Formats: sequence, C-alpha cells, structure tokens
Amino acid sequence: MQRDVHAVGDDVSVEHLCIGFPAQVNDDCRVLLLGSMPGVASLQEQQYYAHPRNRFWPLLGALCGFDADLPYAQRLHALAAARVGLWDVIGQCQRRGSLDADIVRGSEVPNALPALIAALPSLVLIGCNGAAAAQAFRRWVLPQLVAPPPVLALPSTSPANAAWSLPRLRQAWQPVADALAT
Repeated sequence: MQRDVHAVGDDVSVEHLCIGFPAQVNDDCRVLLLGSMPGVASLQEQQYYAHPRNRFWPLLGALCGFDADLPYAQRLHALAAARVGLWDVIGQCQRRGSLDADIVRGSEVPNALPALIAALPSLVLIGCNGAAAAQAFRRWVLPQLVAPPPVLALPSTSPANAAWSLPRLRQAWQPVADALAT
C-alpha cells in the first residue's frame, strides 16, 4: 500500500507512506529471503517483485525448479513447496519512488523478524536481496538474534542493479539452492 504523505515544497516529488506485505513463510522454511521494501510496481500490484524487469522470479524459478511465468499465487506456492520464505526487513517507511536510496532515513519501521526467525526450527539460511536489505537486517534484526543461521548479503535482483546479468546472479545466489538441497 502506498499513500501520499506530503508534497516537498515546490518540488513535484511526493513522499509516500509505503506499507509492505505479510510474510510468505511456512513452518518448514529452510531459506528466508528478505528484501528491503517493495517498490512502487509491487505495491501497486500487491505482489512481491512485480516489476517486469526484476529478475527475482526468473532467478528463483531457475534455482528452485519452477516456471517463473506461473501466475503469482502459483509462484508463491512453488516457493513454499521449495521451503523458501519471503518477506521484507522494513514493514513501513516513507519513500519517494522505488529506489532504496529514496527511503526517508528515520521513517523505517522493521518487520517482526526476530520472532519469525525464532519460530522457524528448520531455517538454515537467511538471504538478503540487495545491500539495503542486508544493511537494514544488520541494523534492526541481527542484534536481537541469539543464534542466527548464516546470513548472506546477495546481489539485488532489481532492475537498478543492471550490471548483474541473470547468469551472474544465479552464480551468486547458488548458496540458496545449496541450502535447500541439504
């Protein structure tokens, strides 16, 4: 959900209150993938990674063995069947646009990840999709965890990270597939 908060002077940019999505996590989750905060396209569609140039779904389809072109609900089901959970570190923030760099510092409200992580006995890996997600995780979540599983800062699947091709992303994200195979 995205709502206008206020206009900034005579600037045409508008700050939006962004409210993320519920966690998509089953009790038997082995790998928890965390974004920072859904972008504008995702918030409008009410779907994780809805921007057509985001490589998340093609990448996870390749790593987990499902068709990335399935309808959204079926992709979520395929992730759950592969024992992959999905959520964001930030549950609410103010932001102009879709970029993590546009998040208004100090407006972030983290999701209840420590409680979720504590309730996942099969969790073996946490993967942060991009530097902003990893930084937010280290800032708000990691200090509250007693014995977390390994946490990986993975290169972002966002179209803003165009320097990373899909094959290069697949290689960097291979630890996700490895954690699911064990």
